[in-house]
Amino acid sequence: MICGQFTDYTVNASGARRAKKRTAMESSSGDGQSSLRSSGRQTKRKATDTEEEEDQSEKKYRKCEKAGCSATYPVCFASASERCAKNGYTSRWYHLSCGEHFCNECFDHYYRSHKDGYETYASWKRVWTGNGKSEPSLKAFMADQQLPYWVQCTKPDCGKWRQLTKEIQLTASLAATYRCGMKFNNVKTEGPDQCSLPEDLRVAEVIDSWWHSMLILPPLFKDSPANPFLTAYYPDCVGMSPSGSTSNHSHADHSWSVNACSQTHTLCSVPGLCPYFQPFYQPNECGKALCVRPDMMELDELYEFPEFSRDPTMYLALRNLILASWHRGCKEVLTPQNCAPHIIVRGLVRVRCVQEMDRVLLFMTRKGLINTGVLSVKQPLLPERYHNNNVIVIGAGASGLAAARQLQNFGMQVVMLEASERIGGRVWDDTSLGGVTVGRGAQIVNGCVNNPIALMSEQLSIKMHKLGERCDLFQEGGSATDPAIDKRMDFHFNAILDVVSEWRKDKSQNQDTPLGEKIQEVYKTFLQESGVQFSQLEEKVLQFHLSNLEYACGSTLDQVSARSWDHNEFFAQFSGDHTLLTEGYSSVLNKLAEGLDIRIKSPVSHQIRCPNYLSFLAKCVLVTVPLTLLQKNIIQFNPPLPERKLKAIHSLGAGLIEKVALQFPFRFWDGKIQGADYFGHIPPSPDKRGMFGVFYDMDPQGKRSVLMSVISGEAVPSIRDMEDKDVADQCMKVLRELFKEQEVPDPVNYFVTRWSRDMWSQMSYSFVKTGGSGEAYDIIAEDVQGKVFFAGEATNRHFPQTVTGAYLSGVREASKIAAL
Repeated sequence: MICGQFTDYTVNASGARRAKKRTAMESSSGDGQSSLRSSGRQTKRKATDTEEEEDQSEKKYRKCEKAGCSATYPVCFASASERCAKNGYTSRWYHLSCGEHFCNECFDHYYRSHKDGYETYASWKRVWTGNGKSEPSLKAFMADQQLPYWVQCTKPDCGKWRQLTKEIQLTASLAATYRCGMKFNNVKTEGPDQCSLPEDLRVAEVIDSWWHSMLILPPLFKDSPANPFLTAYYPDCVGMSPSGSTSNHSHADHSWSVNACSQTHTLCSVPGLCPYFQPFYQPNECGKALCVRPDMMELDELYEFPEFSRDPTMYLALRNLILASWHRGCKEVLTPQNCAPHIIVRGLVRVRCVQEMDRVLLFMTRKGLINTGVLSVKQPLLPERYHNNNVIVIGAGASGLAAARQLQNFGMQVVMLEASERIGGRVWDDTSLGGVTVGRGAQIVNGCVNNPIALMSEQLSIKMHKLGERCDLFQEGGSATDPAIDKRMDFHFNAILDVVSEWRKDKSQNQDTPLGEKIQEVYKTFLQESGVQFSQLEEKVLQFHLSNLEYACGSTLDQVSARSWDHNEFFAQFSGDHTLLTEGYSSVLNKLAEGLDIRIKSPVSHQIRCPNYLSFLAKCVLVTVPLTLLQKNIIQFNPPLPERKLKAIHSLGAGLIEKVALQFPFRFWDGKIQGADYFGHIPPSPDKRGMFGVFYDMDPQGKRSVLMSVISGEAVPSIRDMEDKDVADQCMKVLRELFKEQEVPDPVNYFVTRWSRDMWSQMSYSFVKTGGSGEAYDIIAEDVQGKVFFAGEATNRHFPQTVTGAYLSGVREASKIAAL
């Protein structure tokens, strides 16, 4: 070593550079000036050395440039290029997640046209562009095709996540059965006792909230159960991968996707699935009840999951998968274990998706979107924190039973108090007429697509009879009405209602008028201005249509609001077939009631005190009694109900219709009706309107002989004081006029409903009275201080007057109570 000369620098094994020590002679100069100069040179050289160390370190190890990325030493997952940096130096790291990067060399391998991987990327890009809407970037290619899959061990005492090798393709079957150390092609993935091996440290990071914010690309599922439902959408707009989705049309022009169903009035459905299950809107389709947009979060979803508001793709992918899975298997409880295997997506994001799926499934269960209906559950559907609410339900009709079933399935303690000696409320099936089920109350399902009644019928394997559209109109004397006349008057009738709709657009609530009065005013004006003259028969046909309107409202038209009579039509209504539940609604309600603690003959008057029973302690009470009982203060509330709610209760009307059903020795009407499910009776005069306006065949396409007819409007009070035999005789007189050309036999048996006398109903269904508003339904539905809740058809603004509306109101309140 030459005295006074600085030594060379070497690089140590760890990559940090350091200088060899100088000799003693170098440090013992006696020249003070020279020593100072030497010291200055040393300081300057030390600074330079540090910079060189950092430069050299950067060349050997480069951090991810993504701000906030926790990966100190990234590792390339791709290993596509022979020059792959692996865990060493690369000129640039490409970030997919905090635990997943690929190097610049592997980027070039696929991206540069002269490289071996270019054609693989180009081929994928063509498929992606053909099916998808998002940019087919190389990062998207890596996430969709090159990231390894992660799968969770299904052993109950393990549950650790393992990364599969790149050659292994994940399937739902593999995900459902995977165990640590599982053999693939007769080769174990790991050594013995695999479950004891520690889990990759990156998995623990995935659950942290910041991890999701550092994700570059949203997860897009392959082979999702939602795919068959959503072929009309760009898959990447609904959470699915364009490379793993089939499409039955070209996305080049997406304007085609106006829903064919809405134009042809046929049902769009998935092969092998109940045609009434259509949970997703098709592109450009709207106005179908209980449908969701598969490409958009709804308001309550945004409220519950605000973290997905900026990019909802992960939420949509999960929600669409869950909803599709439920409709494919609605007879069994849908669990996280059922859903997780169908989450097929590469990378660590699959771990996050499985974690989030638990939350989404829980939310959808609580909302009654899934795991609802007549399911019998072995374990509570909601976690233990939801089990503390003891609930009393007053009334065991459709709404009360729906709420009680939901709440009990959630894991809560529920007691039902029913005043009458039976359950069902305004559902009351009668089988006294030769075993034919005749609903004294409801029996028809209006619009089956997405209707929960159709869902429960599917769960119970109950067949619903589709009602035909043909309704021949017969006059007294026996002659059939020319269909052209019926069609013409139907057009004029609807035109009158259209004018009423125009009139009400700028009218306030205090400018309201009775619907009957407004119809007459519009009708007279039309006749005066048009000079049209209707024949006597045409006038009678118009009365028939007015009778049907009174049947729909459950009231004479002089009480109904012209401004709000059809308030619910502003909301999406149930579409599709109208069906007759030939087994009756009780077949559904009885199943809902199974296993519930129902105390019949337990009328509630005040503070939940019932004769013959102890007082009950509960966190909240759900009141599901008919509107009439609230109007008549049958139940007293302490403290009294808010004035706002009382006003709403009295702004609605308690509609009333009655029925008469007759059993005959044979089907005398078959030859004339020719297979129709019902036929109409044209009233001989306006004062006879509503008296047996429509006759229903209660054993359609069958052999038993039962007809049922309806009494509505002004005809209802006219039979109030009549004996049942006299009502039946009146009905027989009408039938003999309609079938005058033949011998009509006397009925073998019959019954007449008396809902007006039913102490615990006193009504059929609600309507908006003159001066009222549809908002009243919402106000009646409001809870009082989070303790007293309300359900029933008169609390459902969207679907009043129906069993469906009552049922859904119970599901709604169960969700609110569970959220307390």
